[in-house]
Amino acid sequence: MIQFHKTQLGNGLRVLVHPDPSTPMAVLDVIYDVGAKDENPLKTGFAHLFEHLMFGGSVNIEDFETPLQLAGGENNAFTTNDLTNYYIQLPAENIETAFWLESDRMLSLAFSKKSLEVQRKVVCEEFKEHYINKPYGDVWFKIRELAYTVHPYKWMTIGKELSHIENAQLTDVKEFFFKHYRPVNAVVVIAGNIQPEQGFQLAEKWFGPIPKGEKYIRNLPVEPGQKAARKLEVKGDVPLDALYKFYHMSNRTDDRYYSTDLITEVLGGGGSSRLHQVLVKEKKLFSNIECYHTGSVDAGLAVIEGKLIKGVKLEDADQAVDDEIKKMKNEKVESKELTKVKNKTESAILFEDMSVMNRATNLAMYELLGDANMMNTELEKYQSVTAENILSTSQEVFDDKNSNTIYYHRNN
Repeated sequence: MIQFHKTQLGNGLRVLVHPDPSTPMAVLDVIYDVGAKDENPLKTGFAHLFEHLMFGGSVNIEDFETPLQLAGGENNAFTTNDLTNYYIQLPAENIETAFWLESDRMLSLAFSKKSLEVQRKVVCEEFKEHYINKPYGDVWFKIRELAYTVHPYKWMTIGKELSHIENAQLTDVKEFFFKHYRPVNAVVVIAGNIQPEQGFQLAEKWFGPIPKGEKYIRNLPVEPGQKAARKLEVKGDVPLDALYKFYHMSNRTDDRYYSTDLITEVLGGGGSSRLHQVLVKEKKLFSNIECYHTGSVDAGLAVIEGKLIKGVKLEDADQAVDDEIKKMKNEKVESKELTKVKNKTESAILFEDMSVMNRATNLAMYELLGDANMMNTELEKYQSVTAENILSTSQEVFDDKNSNTIYYHRNN
């Protein structure tokens, strides 16, 4: 049971404290309710650009790294299609340094042309290195474009196209910041060797004076149910032919999410999974294959992807995958197999929660989903999934009309 205490400041900032006296460390995690899905379709990549800009100096603190290093701390950040997260870990006696740094970033960035140019260049290089020049680097652009017709999951966190970042103006950046990076749209979690009273006092001292901002009301288009199978064939300079199959699934707070998560474990969760045992070891069609899901807040995707053995036809590999999918749709999973994947999932969750950093981040994420206490009820949700749930969810997710397929051919 993860114990936490919660309050809300006058400016709308939600503050959670998770005391853990067993560690000498403390973590300050700040999560903003903004991701790539909240961007203007003509100006994408901004949430990710901000992840970089937030390290380029704030209104009162020109250099973020030096005071943090002097306090014995480390920090990082990540952006997804759903949220933006910043975190600092440092010795608990120096926790106020983290409050000072993070509150000044929330108050206002420095917004200099120099900082924008530096970070723009970094992001553009990242775009080229990972998504243009890398083998299969473009595949998730194609997956999203094929699967989503109206929902803004259509584009990647890095942005829909390089020109959007290349053409970003300082006025665009300021507007995006003051719309989204406000106390009323944020959650702060303090975890580690700190008492609730101290955490709340420091939050009030450093974050309390920041102007509230306007609550961002999300009004995104809902992706309609897919009515027919979709398929795309592409060619590229890649070492092996690859198969990608992906299916729409429920959103993160739907009970079917837990069934789908376990289904992906049954099919593709490591060396003992069905797809690996049958298609890699027995039939030798794939050099590797996996099944997973995007875990997104809104309705996401269950994905099967694999690299083929040279000489194997994509059509044959696709048929073999479909045969395994049909078994999921037509036969109940045996209790032994279901227990195995439940135990594996439980072990993964418990192992992740051993880290005070992960506990802080997860509490912030669950609070953003609507209830931080979900962190304490997730295991029950997984344990309550039945073989009947697995069967009905498989039939729903793996409906042929709900399927998207990409054949990625290597250039001969």
